[in-house]
Amino acid sequence: MEIGMSHHLDSPLARQDPRLDITDLFVFRGERGTVFISNHSHSLAGEDIPRGFQPEGMYEFKIDGDGDAVEDLTFRFTFGERGEDGVQSYELRRLVGSDAGDPSASGTVVARGRSEQSVEAEGGSRAWVGKASDPFFIDPDVLKAAGSAFQNGTALDLSHWDSAEAKNLFAGHTVYSIVLEVPDGELLPITQEGNIGVWALTSLATDSGGWGPINRAGLPMIHPLFAQLNDSLGNDLNTNKPADDLHLHGSTIADMVAAVVSAYGAAENPQAYARVFVDRLFPNMLPYGIGTQASYSFASWNGRTLTDNTPDVMLTLACNHPIAQGISKDSVATQVSRKFPYVPPTPPGSV
Repeated sequence: MEIGMSHHLDSPLARQDPRLDITDLFVFRGERGTVFISNHSHSLAGEDIPRGFQPEGMYEFKIDGDGDAVEDLTFRFTFGERGEDGVQSYELRRLVGSDAGDPSASGTVVARGRSEQSVEAEGGSRAWVGKASDPFFIDPDVLKAAGSAFQNGTALDLSHWDSAEAKNLFAGHTVYSIVLEVPDGELLPITQEGNIGVWALTSLATDSGGWGPINRAGLPMIHPLFAQLNDSLGNDLNTNKPADDLHLHGSTIADMVAAVVSAYGAAENPQAYARVFVDRLFPNMLPYGIGTQASYSFASWNGRTLTDNTPDVMLTLACNHPIAQGISKDSVATQVSRKFPYVPPTPPGSV
């Protein structure tokens, strides 16, 4: 697979083992608390790869409560070997304070479960992991045009593209989802005014006994816009801490945005526009107000639902020019549920 989508197979490190790839991160209000969902192991990676979750990996939801882009609370999933029936056991740990950012800290075990089954955790949280339909939708031609534009500093070349024939690249494809719902009482004590910043992180055990970061996801569409054709940048965006994003990557991304905005003639001062956009982009965390209706829109980023049209939002804002991919949530084969675990069920005949 040569291209990266919302966060799908977006860097060499992630492509080495798609089980550790984070395709998307979602945060929204559920039935009884805040829902965190990360998707992995996309079927687009091929039929001959291992499926499910890497038993030598860690899958974490990182939550910053005070706005310093440093995690104050981490929920960590680790998995056992996958059985012949596809089922995997898992363990969920909760880490707080300085332990939240320490991959070697053990934290507290709050739940143990098996894939495809819901489990109740200590403190009122609940979890589910298993195979699901991928809810993300994007047109492949628009995606490729975006990657080329930001790599080369041009407007998107859509001259041979017909929006009436737009199609969803992910129709019928599947992912392996991690779903965690956490009650407000677990989150509010770490926050200032009820606001959090969230990112997902996968790591792999190293031969020396430590952990190496593989994939990090916060806001959608960063990798396909800016690193789709730049493997080195794709890896770099995955391996540093969010607090270092602006310092390490701000100038690089700002230059890319300014070049595309200039190509469109969409701002009197493209560099000034690009700096404002990058200040909104970094640190790369998904912001959310606990207890509120999530929506990832042009006006504001407040969590992300499973059906938000993030490609149109991010393409338009990054270009400072209206870009519509021609498809919507109606292209998703199976609709998401309002009940736990919320993810779309695997449709018959899916890949």
